[in-house]
Amino acid sequence: MLSKIASLKAIFNYLDEKTKLELIKYNKKLQKKIDINLTNYKLFSKRYIKYKTNSIAEEYTIDEDILIFEGEYLNNKRNGKGKEYDIFGDIIYEGEYLNGKRNGKGKGKYIYDDDNYLLFEGEYLNGEEWNGIKYDKNKNIIYQLKNGKGSIKKYDYDGNLEYEGEHLNGKGKEYFCNGNIKFEGEYLDKKRWNGKGYDINNNVIYEIKNGKGFIKDYDNDGYLDYEGEFLNGEKNGKGKEYYNNGNVLFEGEYINGKRNGKGKEYDDKGNLEFEGEYFNGYKKEGKEYFKEKLVFEGEYMFDTRWEGLGKEYDSDDQKVFEGEYINGRRHDKEMEYDSDELEEMNK
Repeated sequence: MLSKIASLKAIFNYLDEKTKLELIKYNKKLQKKIDINLTNYKLFSKRYIKYKTNSIAEEYTIDEDILIFEGEYLNNKRNGKGKEYDIFGDIIYEGEYLNGKRNGKGKGKYIYDDDNYLLFEGEYLNGEEWNGIKYDKNKNIIYQLKNGKGSIKKYDYDGNLEYEGEHLNGKGKEYFCNGNIKFEGEYLDKKRWNGKGYDINNNVIYEIKNGKGFIKDYDNDGYLDYEGEFLNGEKNGKGKEYYNNGNVLFEGEYINGKRNGKGKEYDDKGNLEFEGEYFNGYKKEGKEYFKEKLVFEGEYMFDTRWEGLGKEYDSDDQKVFEGEYINGRRHDKEMEYDSDELEEMNK
């Protein structure tokens, strides 16, 4: 006689992909009982969690199935002791978690030239360094924190100073790679709150008051990265993102730092690639172009043509498919034409 789990697996395997996804959406406990390896499940959850026991789990990246975490789990979140890994398999944190965030004693590590260096050792609170000592790759002490307070210095991978000032809240300065000031002022919860922003040549280009303003933000090499409305330390309102060559990458609306509402995307030569609606940073619904030619219009999930209705077009603006997409592929072939049918229709 089949066991309960074996019977459940047998039933589950007979279901179509859409039904499986719906079941997993509303009953995550199924994943504990069945080793589900659905592409759409990984995409929906943004991560792939594999339970080894009821309280021990592993997390993998969505695309490459690379292990990024192993440890204790409770209520589908990291709770207890665990380890984080980078995409090369090196440990970047080892310690305690609470409700999915680093909480309690732990060690943050830094990978440099294939060597694993201790970066921070102490206590974390809500994912932030709280009590402990920060080191550089030569094991020199950079700063010490007590109850989340202290003056700190942060460097990039090449050793360039990126920030110096108070931790989390208070006064500080950000720097470009050439050592010039990028922003100087006050921070609230690590976000720019009051102060002035500069370009790489030390010219003042904007001012923020109480987390609000219209800013021009540059990357650390001095290339314009974003210009637009800024509120509560985040992109909010209308704005534009840029390529390093100065062409617009995206223009549209933002909420809390993420693309939300109407927007357009372009390639680095200025050709329109997408226009439509965004939600929480991802494409939701719209039209997709290739070399200014419409190739698709419909619905998206996490920037991928996914579930819902859609239409595809060829290079001559002829519709070649109209119907439903599931798992990123055509499903309901309500309207699909071959080349002979298209030739007959165009006579």
